[in-house]
Amino acid sequence: MSRAELQKPTEAEIELLKVMWDRGPCTVRDVHEALQSKTRKTAYTTTLKLLQVMYGKGLVIRDESQRAHRFAAAVSREATERAFVGALISKLFDGSATRLVLQALGNDARANDSELAEIRELLKNIESERE
Repeated sequence: MSRAELQKPTEAEIELLKVMWDRGPCTVRDVHEALQSKTRKTAYTTTLKLLQVMYGKGLVIRDESQRAHRFAAAVSREATERAFVGALISKLFDGSATRLVLQALGNDARANDSELAEIRELLKNIESERE
């Protein structure tokens, strides 16, 4: 297990990771400007400090070959999602993925038709793999 898998990112760190997952390696300025255009209004130095902390935690890697260092996510979006969903299932749903899915789909009509079709296809694939 890598160092990045041992550290769960905070909410603020997830926002920075999202930028790097979408754009690939970024300078501090790239990340900062993306955050300014989305949701957070923070100082440049706050973005820099957060990236430095994330580097120390192993959540990002840093390319120092150029004057403006570039940061990239050290952990994938999928691995991060799996870790958070696994913890959520374990802590809140007593290990039941079914209860999580029922709660997500049954009480909230946010899933649109294409997402529901994608879920049906995923379920068919899971069933066919088990046969």
